[in-house]
Amino acid sequence: MDHELTTLPNGLRVITEAMPSVRSIAVGAWVDTGSRDESGPEAGCSHFLEHLLFKGTKELSAQAIAEAFDAVGARSNAFTSKEYTCFWAQLRDEDLPMGLGLLAEMIQRPAFRPDEIESEHHVVLEEINMNEDDPSDVAHDQFAQALWGDHVLALPVLGTRESIAAMTPEVIAGYWRRRYHPATVVVAASGNLEHAAFVDLVSSRFGEWTGATAGHEFVSPEIVSNVRVVQRDTEQAHLVLGSEGLDRSDDRRFSFGILNHVLGGGMSSRLFREIREERGLAYAVYSFRMPYADSGAFGVYVGTTPHQTAQVLELVREQFAKVAAEGITLDELERAKGYTKGSVALSMEDTNSRMVRLGRHELTGVEHLSLDETVARIEAVSLQDVHDVAVEVLDGPFVIGAVGPFDALDLSRHVS
Repeated sequence: MDHELTTLPNGLRVITEAMPSVRSIAVGAWVDTGSRDESGPEAGCSHFLEHLLFKGTKELSAQAIAEAFDAVGARSNAFTSKEYTCFWAQLRDEDLPMGLGLLAEMIQRPAFRPDEIESEHHVVLEEINMNEDDPSDVAHDQFAQALWGDHVLALPVLGTRESIAAMTPEVIAGYWRRRYHPATVVVAASGNLEHAAFVDLVSSRFGEWTGATAGHEFVSPEIVSNVRVVQRDTEQAHLVLGSEGLDRSDDRRFSFGILNHVLGGGMSSRLFREIREERGLAYAVYSFRMPYADSGAFGVYVGTTPHQTAQVLELVREQFAKVAAEGITLDELERAKGYTKGSVALSMEDTNSRMVRLGRHELTGVEHLSLDETVARIEAVSLQDVHDVAVEVLDGPFVIGAVGPFDALDLSRHVS
């Protein structure tokens, strides 16, 4: 990535990547706050603000914001994670001043009108209901809580029904004042733009914004074997089995990515072949990794009929043990490298994907790499590198998050 970075006098960072062959621009305002930064009555506040800032500013209504984006065919949205919040738009290059102006107004001057807060309570509660109606989502939430326990990473991004129902305008406005400052924001853009001109545009929209930075409390969690189950009389058991993974600062992330792909990252992966293709025990089976500042997670999701739960969990643990003991094969290594290189290259074809990569890396402190540099890092991964990561990650302690017609005792032997 041939990026350029400028820090404004108020601390706000502006980072861009030019793509002169396109006629669009993706721009995102990345805020260094997420569910891990909430305390007590603030649970779910980061996500609530993601919704609420689209409800209008002191000068603009929610309808006016929506109509302005619609009038130029722009795409706009936002998303919240455990560690950051992003407000973004993708639009024609000539419409950038308007789109950036809207994002700037939303972030710096939200109205916090009581009636709009009340209506958004219902919207977020419906989102929580939708999440809880999806048993695979519930299983992943249970996995996070089983893995991280009392640590802030276990907090659900959406909050809870109780915390959202009780959330007051004062709590929301207080959280915004505490966490939204220019020094906690990165404005990232990718597309048909020129860096200096874009910096001038951002400065004109954000340059008068003031406020001190807001930090984080990073504490390594204590991981112990654990099982969390939500009992439901379902036709399918939803299982997430895993352990602590590498944090995002670990320079072995490319080796970890290779390991993840070999185990359950694609249709040629070991778990997909073993559990779905050869035994027909599941439709959905995949592995995943989640890196954060002070911890990480590695897990495998499987959806299967309840009476096959024990067999499926045993097969997953067997593959964990086999890879930790023997490593992967040279064919698997080369195939995973090819997949990873291809995925990275394809992701760089789109302005929005590049903006997300650019903004997320700058906000979280991950090294910015060009495509050639990324390919070189992937090519440098050896069989021993992957084996070393496997020994560390697949050695436990293991946890399970699950939804199905059983209780925690039924699954406890699979984490020992």
